Amino acid sequence: MTVHLDRAWALSQIPPRARDAHKGSMGTLTVIGGCARFRGAPALAAMGALRAGAGLVRVASTERVCAAVAASAPCATLVQLPEDEQGGIGSIAPLDMSQDSAVLAGCGMGGTASTLEIVTRLLHGARRPLVLDADALNVLAADRGPAVLKNAKTPVIITPHIGEMSRLRGLPAPEIAERQADTAREFALEYNCVVALKSHVTVVAAPDGGLFINDRAGNPGLARGGSGDVLAGIIASLAAQGMEPGKAAACGVCLHAAAADLAVRDLGQNGMLPSDLPLYLGKLWAKYSEG
Repeated sequence: MTVHLDRAWALSQIPPRARDAHKGSMGTLTVIGGCARFRGAPALAAMGALRAGAGLVRVASTERVCAAVAASAPCATLVQLPEDEQGGIGSIAPLDMSQDSAVLAGCGMGGTASTLEIVTRLLHGARRPLVLDADALNVLAADRGPAVLKNAKTPVIITPHIGEMSRLRGLPAPEIAERQADTAREFALEYNCVVALKSHVTVVAAPDGGLFINDRAGNPGLARGGSGDVLAGIIASLAAQGMEPGKAAACGVCLHAAAADLAVRDLGQNGMLPSDLPLYLGKLWAKYSEG
């Protein structure tokens, strides 16, 4: 099955919030990310997740990253983790994930040995949908490749761009781009995960063979560092709210692109920023799904 995504389809997949909904019933997401060099990435992911509807979003990171997140994403809660010698997260041992309904890891984490250890531990120990983005994928590619994904104990969604998939596959980026849909589908089937392979057209492949293509929304204003962090937060938020992983990725990709198309009307392609996208996602809800 191949579905060409559009805003109406994506919005139709998301049930309305119950009148008796509360923060505990709308999903709890933990975002594990950030390092001394990239303190804004988990904040962007957290704001994307909150605007996508998650009831509780917490960011688990070092003291310096938590301070940055507190300033820019005040609706998120914080869990302070130890810092390693390179300014990254040294360990997630103090983190209790028993109440999580989804976990997102990788945004701004840095490609350190600690990152690899954390990602491996999550793949072996997480019991809820796990979204892996950015450095969570890069460290797998630099270590022994993506084989560890086959042993995951939980549903996994990965969100690579063409360059990251090139590293995961060990193939030239132009070859990945030329065979984008086939590459995403083959990877999803081989490693039993959902793949959102990002480019100017984004392809989402599920391990059951489903293929979703986002070729009707989005614009070059998304071509900035940080856009992917917001997208990862949106996808993880939908998964935390109980959406099936393949649909969470497909809807997240489509809604992220649709929010960008609202933003570009006001700000232009050169003026819009990734930090604008969560607000425009909120405007998208108001304009199209709530009358």
